[in-house]
Amino acid sequence: MKTENTIRSEAIDILIKHLGPIDTERFLAYINREKFDYTQWQKNLWNDKTIEEIHQMGVELEKSRKDRRS
Repeated sequence: MKTENTIRSEAIDILIKHLGPIDTERFLAYINREKFDYTQWQKNLWNDKTIEEIHQMGVELEKSRKDRRS
């Protein structure tokens, strides 16, 4: 099991990799400013998608991850 510090560090690294350092900082500032309910956000995240569309998104994401590792 990972420690909270390890998870936090990995998450920051992922954000920086995908958003860059400036937008990562902006995102973290926004999250700290706003009242944010992750569970509620997740419940509403895919309301406009069918289960088939969500599945296809997962298949494509996994394929792109495999392609990057090759």
